[in-house]
Amino acid sequence: MSLEALPPLREVIAEHGLAAKKGLGQHFLLDLNLTRKIAGLCELKPGETVLEVGPGPGGLTRALLDTGAEVFAIERDHRIVPILDELAEATGRLRYAETDALKADETALAPQTAVVASNLPYNISTELLVKWLTAKPRFWRRMVLMFQREVGDRILAEPGTKAYGRLSVLAQAASRPSLGFHLPARAFTPPPKVDSSVLVFEDTGRPDLLPALERVTEAAFGQRRKMLRQSLKCIFPGRLSEVWEQTGLNETSRAENVSVSEYLALAALLG
Repeated sequence: MSLEALPPLREVIAEHGLAAKKGLGQHFLLDLNLTRKIAGLCELKPGETVLEVGPGPGGLTRALLDTGAEVFAIERDHRIVPILDELAEATGRLRYAETDALKADETALAPQTAVVASNLPYNISTELLVKWLTAKPRFWRRMVLMFQREVGDRILAEPGTKAYGRLSVLAQAASRPSLGFHLPARAFTPPPKVDSSVLVFEDTGRPDLLPALERVTEAAFGQRRKMLRQSLKCIFPGRLSEVWEQTGLNETSRAENVSVSEYLALAALLG
């Protein structure tokens, strides 16, 4: 059986008796035009390996396979395994592991991975993103990921806005994130209560400062209503005068007004 000969996704769902599980954060995307659009953002080369987390009934998986890429899928829902077996048999370019993505060692499972693509389970999307952004060694050059729109807004937020926070700083320091497109809730089966956003992350090769950056942003945003001279004194004891001199920051600034480049300067001082 070829990829083109596979039955429509709704038939696949009916045949395997699939119903989205709330506990797994599942919302199935069945519109093949949208899954192709997501796959297009991956800019995959034939033969390149792409890692997909949570393939579900296989809508995005089919679109990724259609590019000529090698797909490695991570899926913890045992009900999906027969669907993945069918896709593997149809193409010869799909492998998978039945495991928890939060615990998976991506470099061991798919050592040639260059791209990550996923309709992320909403309940673990932020945790997975941070895991991949801080991964050493970095196993991806590009990620195309779907989030709740509110989370996407936080990732892309600029300083001085209400949405700007630790996630904004980490994502923008560790990668170059941009908006692919928005999706309405009605695009999914079953529809979630919120709209979604597809974001593209390009590698910028800045992993070394990330542990220090996480400490700096935890201190700053953990007390975001306080001025920096208060929130940062716990991680720069006795050094605040040096910090202001080296970074040019104003001690009366608050966390949401500090730029990503300024946070990186603080991380560099922390070492």
